[in-house]
Amino acid sequence: MRFRQLFPLFLTFAKVGVMTFGGGYAMLPILQREIVENKGWATEEELTDYFAIGQCTPGIIAVNTATFVGQKLYGTAGGIAATLGVVFPSMVIITIIAAVLRNFAEVPAVKHAFGGIRVCVCVLILNAVVKLWKKTVVDLPSLLIFLGVLALALFTGLSPVLYVVIAAALGILIKLRGGKRA
Repeated sequence: MRFRQLFPLFLTFAKVGVMTFGGGYAMLPILQREIVENKGWATEEELTDYFAIGQCTPGIIAVNTATFVGQKLYGTAGGIAATLGVVFPSMVIITIIAAVLRNFAEVPAVKHAFGGIRVCVCVLILNAVVKLWKKTVVDLPSLLIFLGVLALALFTGLSPVLYVVIAAALGILIKLRGGKRA
């Protein structure tokens, strides 16, 4: 695999990794902008699928998604380059924070800064949910699946893997019965 192909992939995912606070869900809007809009490496639907699969496979959603995109583009070498790109900034930042946090964790300004960051992450996640909602809840069957899975998530302690499996099975059943969902 050529360095000229893999290095931009690494850099793009490093950019995503360095700009993301709050984990995989907060990363969704940044991934959507970089991977779908700016680079055209995946469609909205593919990115949504990668996130869904990344949710129910072992590991971190963002890392899994990077691996899927990289593998789609350039095979195993692309998967490795994208994965390394997305985790590299976090490793560097966490190493630096771990080295100094112990000395500053109880400083009121630091506590308040983390409180503000948590609120910001909630907004980023909500933004990702709204974007996903607009693209995926497009008809009555998809709304019913959404409401059913939401109810399960709110009122049971089931594994997210089961939610994905149940939603997939319902999507297949709806399609087989002549529904619009693909």
